Amino acid sequence: MTIIGVVIFLRAGFIVGHAGIFQALAILCIAKMITTLTGLSISAIATNTEVKGGGTYYLISRSIGPEFGGAIAITIFLSQSLAISFYIIGFAEALALTFPAFDVYFDLVAYAIFALMAFLAFRGASVLIKAQFVIMAIMALSIASFLIGSGLNFDPQVFWENAKPLENSPFGFWVLFAIYFPAVTGILAGVNMSGELKNPARSIPAGMLTAIFVSFLIYASQMILIGGAISREGLTERPYDSLMELWPLITTVLVVVGVLCSTLSSALATILGAPRVMQSLAQDKLLKPVNMFAKVTPQGEPHRAIMLTLAISFAVIFYACRAGGGGAALNMVASVTSMFFLWTYGIINLAAFMESFSRNPSFRPRFKFFHWFAALVGAVASFAVTLFINIQAALLAAVICTGLFFYVRKYVMSASFGDARRGFVYSRTRDNLLALNALPVHAKNWRPTVAAFAGNPEHRLHLVKYADWLSSGRGILTIVSMLRGNFAAMAGERAEYVSALNDFLNKNRIRAFPEILITPDFNIGVNHFLQSASIGPIKPNLAIFGWSSDPSRAREFMTNIQAAASLNMSVGIICGKDLPDPREQRRNRRIDIWWRGMRNGSLMVILSYLLSINSDWAGAKIRILRVANSPEEQELAREELVKLIEAARMDIDVETILADDTFPNLLRLHSGLSTVVFLGFSAGAGIDPAQFQKAYTELLMGMPTTILIQSTGEADLLS
Repeated sequence: MTIIGVVIFLRAGFIVGHAGIFQALAILCIAKMITTLTGLSISAIATNTEVKGGGTYYLISRSIGPEFGGAIAITIFLSQSLAISFYIIGFAEALALTFPAFDVYFDLVAYAIFALMAFLAFRGASVLIKAQFVIMAIMALSIASFLIGSGLNFDPQVFWENAKPLENSPFGFWVLFAIYFPAVTGILAGVNMSGELKNPARSIPAGMLTAIFVSFLIYASQMILIGGAISREGLTERPYDSLMELWPLITTVLVVVGVLCSTLSSALATILGAPRVMQSLAQDKLLKPVNMFAKVTPQGEPHRAIMLTLAISFAVIFYACRAGGGGAALNMVASVTSMFFLWTYGIINLAAFMESFSRNPSFRPRFKFFHWFAALVGAVASFAVTLFINIQAALLAAVICTGLFFYVRKYVMSASFGDARRGFVYSRTRDNLLALNALPVHAKNWRPTVAAFAGNPEHRLHLVKYADWLSSGRGILTIVSMLRGNFAAMAGERAEYVSALNDFLNKNRIRAFPEILITPDFNIGVNHFLQSASIGPIKPNLAIFGWSSDPSRAREFMTNIQAAASLNMSVGIICGKDLPDPREQRRNRRIDIWWRGMRNGSLMVILSYLLSINSDWAGAKIRILRVANSPEEQELAREELVKLIEAARMDIDVETILADDTFPNLLRLHSGLSTVVFLGFSAGAGIDPAQFQKAYTELLMGMPTTILIQSTGEADLLS
């Protein structure tokens, strides 16, 4: 309803007349490319997080931060508040154009329509949505009438005469693009109603992308049909009148009613969305001046935000009426409004690009038709089009958006910038670390910060490789090597060992930070490193050790595991020295997770996912296996795991196994041929180290590489 506006009635024929049919279709395709890419980005973000009220603001603020979200919330609110007045003025002008007798009553018509919009706004969203259905039915009849009329009057000769651009046209391609582009905007109307949707994650992608596709078909059909039904002179000089003459009486009435309804429908859709954006921003309490608009009625209607929206709209209508219903000032405000919408599209695409390109483990959208490159193209195209449409308005919008960004940012995060490149990076890193330290820890933002105790990495390549795969470029990996000896005696050699470790990492293409510790005792060194390794809030949350089957080291081994756990670190133990055969096809590799509960299970699934998205493991299959004691329990366990994996937005096979044999036998039977196996374990106080070592040595004998996981519970699969 908001996408299809007055342009389809008043300007589509004009575009076809000047650009020619084929260039007009090119304009349509470029414009729709931008909105489609934006739609894909919104769909990805909306299906990756719980969507509440606030629509676009909510999505952006939860994706790339409150400073971006707050700035965009204000620009969306202002642009939509201004757009309401433009739609109302457009209604009054369309009425005056159709019925010249109303020209002298322009002011009264505008104020009367404004009063009607205000009444409907305070009656609530349900009343407005019901009114939209009536208007949509009328618009559908109107569009059908001129499409049918065009088809009845279609002449191939006229079509080919109109196929090429008008010679000596005063309007260039991008000028015509700028005139036509508002016809494809309005895609955020449904997103901004997210608080009223029963299932936003399903409705937003389905509704928005369907609307974009259906409107594309309507626009393309119109360009082709009117290009073959209306003469060049009719298209360029009388596009509105020519539509009404296609099918006498029927199109005259329905086109008039349609153009009036299209302006009303856009106003109604916008008056629904704008107050809810402001109300959602106020609820987050980012900016004190707008916090008062967080209040809603018992029915959930944001009346205070509606009053602010109507006040801004009335001020613009009053100014426009005093200026005679038009004027350069109003046109400039309209141009800036369009810029705000395009900036919104650009930042939405930028948000999706940053989420995907930064490879955040929590970015697992259910919407699969998305790629970071498409989002990047959408962002660049959106910003570029603002320059093509109106460079002055684009720069003004850029200044306003940037000013709002820093205004909001002042309340959210302090920042300083260095002069040189290293100074800039250092300054931003310092500020981000301080900001990160002040933010509460949330499972959604869990990333693997791995400390891998590799001993001599030349002899433990398998441990280093798995540590690298498990961090998967999403976190931070530190490879720790211990040198036994006296620090004072060996301090001069330490730099050489660090350099050698760096060379080893570079040679094996492992992106990690090397650490060399000189210590008189390995276990003391591990203990000291785990306590002290941090840069502010960045400290290891996953300690990785290699398995030791030496009975003489059982107690020391257990001491290191328990030390890591006491420091709130999860523990991973790499058992086995085999690496996947590089000649083996990656799609034939299998990762098995033996599920015995959420605590260890969540971390094992997340690490398996991180492992599978490495280029070395692309296409590998992940299985979750769970042992059940009876057929009834087996079916129930399967249903629970299927629901869990669906909620986690992952492609993982589920297999439940009846406990008709011992666990070691079941483990070998079902995972003996897997590439890697994940098993949970618990090494709490009071456990016998020797018994623990003996039990797992026997259990894993003859098994493929197995990774034992003990989780702190910080990583949540459902985040």
